[in-house]
Amino acid sequence: MVSVRSFPRLGLPHAGGTPARLAGEPHGLVAPPAAAPGPDGVQPAPEQIQPSAAASSPAIRPSVKLPAWLEVAKPRLIPLLLATTTAGMALTTAWPLDGAHFGATLLGGAMAAAAAGVLNCLWEEELDGRMHRTRQRALPSGRLQRSGAFALAIALTAASTLLLVLMVNALAASLSLLGLCSYVLLYTALLKPRTTQNIVIGGVAGAIPPLVGAAAASGSLGWQAWWLFALVMVWTPAHFWALALLLREDYRSVGIPMLPVVKGPVVTSRAISAYSWFTVALSGLGVLALPSGGWLYGVLLLPFNARLIQLSRALSADPDDPKRARNLFRWSILYLFGICLLLLLARLPQAGAFDPVLQGVLDSFTQQTLLPAVALGG
Repeated sequence: MVSVRSFPRLGLPHAGGTPARLAGEPHGLVAPPAAAPGPDGVQPAPEQIQPSAAASSPAIRPSVKLPAWLEVAKPRLIPLLLATTTAGMALTTAWPLDGAHFGATLLGGAMAAAAAGVLNCLWEEELDGRMHRTRQRALPSGRLQRSGAFALAIALTAASTLLLVLMVNALAASLSLLGLCSYVLLYTALLKPRTTQNIVIGGVAGAIPPLVGAAAASGSLGWQAWWLFALVMVWTPAHFWALALLLREDYRSVGIPMLPVVKGPVVTSRAISAYSWFTVALSGLGVLALPSGGWLYGVLLLPFNARLIQLSRALSADPDDPKRARNLFRWSILYLFGICLLLLLARLPQAGAFDPVLQGVLDSFTQQTLLPAVALGG
């Protein structure tokens, strides 16, 4: 079990922990085998053990080095959160928003997401320092001081909340703050070190931005906003577990019970396939959720869903192939961006003109093909 300590000089709880659990302990994690003794019969110290080729080769390509203060904000995660925020706005009858309202919502959301990223890095500093993939991050490497990172997180949180309250509305500000807290406290602190279902439950944090967008646009939450919230929730496990398959040895080395570590690639690939199908089924409700342009959305959605199922089936056929896991992970990102884009395209004035045409085609197909086939079968 990952232990809880305090950040030095800050008094904040921090996820540190022991190495991976032994078999038979909670979550069933198996500790890596001990290194073989040297010629003199002495067991080498952990710091003297060289990482294996598999552990030292990154599962995904190394990225551009960012300034330390920006790196801890995890800026690469923010665009997708803002995309789902915008999609949440598009599901309301108040769309499109005026520029000031729209800009304030996105800026406030971006600052809240950045604050959550910084707090996540603070919480997991020791854990990051023990993982080969993350030990060079800003905090464990010493490029950024803990006090500076904490001050940055507090400033971002305060600025985000103040901006959303003053320029948008209190509901949007409250939901944004709820998303921040759920990511840091619910997912990072509570669920991640304790259960294989961490991302299934903790995915609520990443699903809140559509609610923020809908609240910002209309001041309330209709079922359409909750539909997009649910869609992001069921999309998240397949997306994250594809990445976890690539990084499972890193997670295993520090005792984090991600599904691929505890259950293995075969079970994980089956779970990914199931959640991919849930995502496809739920995505179709966007036809009804959109105030206009729903049929255009439904038609353009088909190739996105077909590709998602194709890649999940390919992974199920060979769960140990990192290329297949990487392909699915990358497509899952494009998939959610694509859903958001389709929702925005469907709200264009020109898109509404397609609805009667597509409805007519569907009615004709039903009357000329489906109904005769049913009558013939009866």
